[in-house]
Order: sequence, then C-alpha cells, then structure tokens
Amino acid sequence: MAPMNPDTPREIDEYAQNLVEYVERALGVRLDYASETLPVLDHYVRQVPTDHPGARALVIATAGAYYGEVVRARVGGSWVEHGEPGNWRLVLPGGLSFSPAGFVAAAIAGGEVDDYDTGFDAPPKMRHHFEAALDAMAPMTEREYYSLSTRFDTIEHLQDVVLARAAAEKAKGRRE
Repeated sequence: MAPMNPDTPREIDEYAQNLVEYVERALGVRLDYASETLPVLDHYVRQVPTDHPGARALVIATAGAYYGEVVRARVGGSWVEHGEPGNWRLVLPGGLSFSPAGFVAAAIAGGEVDDYDTGFDAPPKMRHHFEAALDAMAPMTEREYYSLSTRFDTIEHLQDVVLARAAAEKAKGRRE
C-alpha cells in the first residue's frame, strides 16, 4: 500500500493506517488525518487499559504515528528515526521537535510517563521564546494539557512563534 504522503516513512504510514482501522472498529468513526479528528483520538486513547502493557504499547506506537502525520499535514516537518517507529521524533520547520508516541503515552496516562519523552525540544537559540510562549498560555487542567487536541493547539501556537521570530530576524537584517 502506498503511503498517504510520499515523504512518510513506510513504517510510520503502516502504523498510522493500522490506527485508523483500530479506531473505526472500536468507535465506528473513520479518521481522515484532519486535526478535527483529534478529539476522537483523545477519546480512543483514554479507553486504553493501562494494565495491558502489550495493547498499550501498540496503541502508543500506532496512535503516535497517526498523530505525527496529522501534525505534519498541518504544520510540516520530518520524521527522525530513533529505533522502533514508536520512538521516532517529529522535527517541525524551525526546529521544534517532539515524540508523537510520547505525547500519546502521556495522554493515556494523563501525565508524565517514565519510559517516554513527553515534552517538546527546541533549538537552543529558540528555547527562551518557546518557554515564554508556553508560560503565557492560559492555565489548564492536567488532563487538558496532556490531551492530543490541546498539544496540537500548542504546536500550532509555537509554530506561530517560530514564524514571528523569523520575520523579526529578517526585518532586523534588512534594517542593518
């Protein structure tokens, strides 16, 4: 089967397509890689039994692949291999990166998870801008913070910060 996006690694595409099938069987809803489907994905991952490590690991890997592809479709970016596809990172234009599977693991747990990277990483020159942007965001509950829908909104916001910083740097360069 051909990937949804020709830039998508085959393994990621297969995992994401498997997730689409799992959700359709479980909830009767066919995910279409649009950001509007993320509340359905949030609902699905909240149903994952935490006492079944094999099922949990499979959902983390497949939902991580799907989530990463939703982000890439909207924001851009590229996958960076780190062993198994469940450990891969997504690097967005401007350098912000994260582990989609880590975000899914945190959404299932409703908080940080020891075995997964559940945070954002940014190039050193942009970190203080991202931290300031995150600090300025409205307060939210822990469940909201770890939901995939909210994390998607945060990613879009941080990408806006990247674009604004790039525009400011470009304007500064023209003035000098």
